[in-house]
Order: sequence, then C-alpha cells, then structure tokens
Amino acid sequence: MAQRAGSADLPLHNGRVPAWLGQRMARLGAVIAEAIVHHYGREEFLRRLAHPYWFQSFGAVMGMDWHSSGITTSVIGALKRGLAPLSGELGLHVCGGRGSHSRRTPAELIAVGDRIGFDGAALARTSRLVAKVDSAAVQDGFELYLHGFVVADDGKWTVIQQGMNGDSGVARRYHWLSEGLDSFVDAPHAAIEGRSQGNIINLADRRAARSRDGQLDL
Repeated sequence: MAQRAGSADLPLHNGRVPAWLGQRMARLGAVIAEAIVHHYGREEFLRRLAHPYWFQSFGAVMGMDWHSSGITTSVIGALKRGLAPLSGELGLHVCGGRGSHSRRTPAELIAVGDRIGFDGAALARTSRLVAKVDSAAVQDGFELYLHGFVVADDGKWTVIQQGMNGDSGVARRYHWLSEGLDSFVDAPHAAIEGRSQGNIINLADRRAARSRDGQLDL
C-alpha cells in the first residue's frame, strides 16, 4: 500500500455512539487489526492508520457510517479497548484519545515503554512535538482536542489527532507516520487532504525554513 498521510476535514454531528455499537466496533476493529498484522506485519497496519482515506473506510467497516468528526473518536476509542487484550500478541499499543485522555498520552507511553522495553520518554517527547506542530506551527484555525498515539513494540508509531474550527463547525484530522519522518518541522506530513479554506500560516512547510530559522534566532 502506498504511503500517504495527511489531514481530512469532517463536519460536526451531534449525538453519541450507542454502547452496543461501541462494543461491536471494538471487537471488529481488533479482528481486522489482527488479520492485517498477521498477514502483512505491524508496520503495514501503522501505514494504513496513517492513510486518511483508509482510516475513514476502516471506521465505516467497523460500523461508524457517519462521515462526521465522531468517527475519529470512535475508531481510536474502539481500537484502544479492542487491542488492549491483544497487545502482548500483536505488539501494538494505543495511547491517548479525546480531551483529558489526550493529555495522558505521554504518561501512557512512558508506562508502556517501561513494560515493553522501548524508550517511552523519547516517545512522550515525540507526542508533545507532534501536537505542538499541528497546533502552533500549522496555524489553520483548528484547535486540537484529540490525540491518539499507536505504537509498536519496536518503537515505530503513527499519530492520529483532530482539531475543531469553532466558527465553521468542521473538524480536521491530521495523520503522522514515523516511517520516513526525518524532521518534525520540515514537511512532516507526507500529504495534506482537505478543502481549501483560505490562506494559513504553515511553518512546517519546507518553504518556510528561512522564516523558522529567523524566528528561532530571535
């Protein structure tokens, strides 16, 4: 599968996922993840989560057929619940989530690292850097409120995070992948998907290097 990561814009819908659907999503998501890991490896599952179109389709197959911002919360939450009992077998761990759960991501990564053996403190720093880039360096009017960090036993990871534009009522989802990531501030997204909504300040764009360097000098 071709590597493709980026962002996706989604409308805000009201309502909650019923408990029976959330439980079904957790079971089905875990089975799909297990099949992909066993047939193609953990790295391929991380690549697919970092693909905004695949992620959207994944949520629909799991049963979340709304094209709304809620699909991100539901998929991350379902994976976190469904993969927890299989983490020893699959070597995958889902940290973070929405709201207060997102702020616990660094502590969760450190705890998983201590248990598995990778550098959890380094990944906690990565979590903060990814969030900082999409909240401060990419100034597009979307305020982050969800941060999901999926990490493998070997330390490879993907991040799915989401921000909300209060004026338009539209959410934007950002995808990151550790594979091929050389810099957090030099075009870290492999692709950007989303409707054009005017000019934005993107200090993570490769063309903004002079501006970044000048601000750091100041």
